[in-house]
Amino acid sequence: MTMFLETVRWLCRLCGVIAVILLIAAVLVIGHLVFVRYVLGASAIWQHEFVTFSLIGATFFGGPYLLLSRGHVNVDLLPLYLGRRGRLALALLASALSLAFCAVIAWTGFVWWAEAWSNGWRAETVWTPPLWIPYLAMPIGVGMMALQYVADILALVTGRAAPFGMTDEGTV
Repeated sequence: MTMFLETVRWLCRLCGVIAVILLIAAVLVIGHLVFVRYVLGASAIWQHEFVTFSLIGATFFGGPYLLLSRGHVNVDLLPLYLGRRGRLALALLASALSLAFCAVIAWTGFVWWAEAWSNGWRAETVWTPPLWIPYLAMPIGVGMMALQYVADILALVTGRAAPFGMTDEGTV
């Protein structure tokens, strides 16, 4: 089980690196767009779409890393007033519901990606990139979030992690 948890942790960190690379690429392409458009006076053909797809990809790829690092907003008023068993039950319920949601979205995203791949969908712009490339970010990113929820549930059940990061004395 330790190997599974470490592999998921490594993959979530990789997703975080991919998200950062996509954000940096978007910033560089925006700089290119400004230079081409306002300095050279040429038209921008692919830059807007690339930046849009990069930001969407960064959002989906960044999600698993955000979950791993507990960077999301967490309201911990109720867990503060619950005992250890109540906290564990609430954490398991929240993780299970989130896992179910991510599984549905990952499956739907996979079906959507498969349709784009098999039907050769392309964007209806001058650049016309194949849409399976940006659509792939949804099933991979949300699928990795689902795996991270599985890892979180396993860590809670085996006692490797405290529910909501809280011990009986308070937060860790």
